[in-house]
Amino acid sequence: MTARVDESADEDANENASAEAVLDLAAIGIGPFNLSLSALADEVAGLSYAAYDRRPAYDWHPGLMFDWARLQVGFLADLVTLVRPTSRWSFLNYLAEHDRMYPFYVAERFHVPRREYADYCAWAAARLPGLHFGTSVDALHWNAAGDLWELTLRDTATGATRVRRARNVVLGVGTEPVLPAPLAAASRALGDRVFHSGTFLHRIDALAAAGVRDITVVGGGQSGAEVFLDLLRRQRSAGWALTWLTRSWGFAPLDYSKLVLEYTTPAYMRYFNGLAPDVRDRLVASQWQLYKGIDSETIDLIHGELYDHMLDGDRPPVTLLPATAVVDAEPGPGGEGIRLTTAHADTGEQSTLTTGAIVAATGYAPRRPDCVAPVDKLIAWDDQGRYAVDADHRIATVPEVGAGLWVQNAELHTHGAAAPDLGIGAYRGAVILNGVMGSEVFRVPRRTAFQTFGAPAAQSLE
Repeated sequence: MTARVDESADEDANENASAEAVLDLAAIGIGPFNLSLSALADEVAGLSYAAYDRRPAYDWHPGLMFDWARLQVGFLADLVTLVRPTSRWSFLNYLAEHDRMYPFYVAERFHVPRREYADYCAWAAARLPGLHFGTSVDALHWNAAGDLWELTLRDTATGATRVRRARNVVLGVGTEPVLPAPLAAASRALGDRVFHSGTFLHRIDALAAAGVRDITVVGGGQSGAEVFLDLLRRQRSAGWALTWLTRSWGFAPLDYSKLVLEYTTPAYMRYFNGLAPDVRDRLVASQWQLYKGIDSETIDLIHGELYDHMLDGDRPPVTLLPATAVVDAEPGPGGEGIRLTTAHADTGEQSTLTTGAIVAATGYAPRRPDCVAPVDKLIAWDDQGRYAVDADHRIATVPEVGAGLWVQNAELHTHGAAAPDLGIGAYRGAVILNGVMGSEVFRVPRRTAFQTFGAPAAQSLE
């Protein structure tokens, strides 16, 4: 397949010279999923494409980029391989470009270091055509006369604005940190002593320098586990006491059994999309160990550190509290520290503890970008204010809008646990591009699971 239209080096000049140029597809946000879309778009002949992100460069979860952390999915869940294994944007080609193929082969690493995956994505982002960092999409409007989307773009360095038109837009702005109400109020009142885990590595040195003696981690998922493990490893030098609590019944693992992993495949995703909304919501709530648990390697590392803590005998205390929810947080007695009120899920019994800082590993929620406000009334929303999304990841709009509006990683409620999984990125990007082009420019995998998720077809009893 020949390369698509190049929208990179001379694009700004071309746009100024030809205000009528219309993109086939514009992507808002450049995270892993829209980066995957960009890598696949690079192979679509004749496609005019551009992606925009307000950040100055690609950066993926820098506040949780522990040197020792590994990706929770295999390296095949890169930008392209599960759809286009011969692409030059594959992880294996990245290794070849960096002369690491044989060391990687000998290492036999299926789950690569997270920092290596982040560097791979940054490598692709720096080379792919049509990616515009430092460019904010401030507003999205619909041009009824041309049935086109109009994107108001702003250069974050100069403040200069311009308008770009597109036949299709894909929203890929990612998620935003969530703080439960008691912790959100405490964060506003107590400043940098209560913060989300997403900024942990940017904050922890300041806590150590301030001499904080007690730290509480709230949240029992992977981020909470990694933060707790890092704090535990620092404890010998920092000298802080640690508490780790979760409202879940336990510090539970991700379910990585093979047949359960099939619930993160395209086959289950399409089945899930066809279910009634109330059934989908019930299933998402019940399947949390598909995407919210802790990988078993991290659990083992934590247990090993706890055993060493026991052997040391003279280290500050470490407390783990499952089935424990935070119901209130306020300044401690005399303004010292933070007093947490907790409730036990099984007994309802309330307790209090005082801590010097709180790291809230309390998850993320889909972000509704401000730029869609002008077209809110053109979008179909469900009864909980979420996008109505079809099986092909297209957001439903009012009938008079024919221009395509698509979404990535904001459809957990319509596509299930696979939606935030990196392993679905290449597939979803290919489906979107097939929809934009109106033909199968990418052959997407047909057989992705051994299980039949719906009711079996009727069979004759004769």
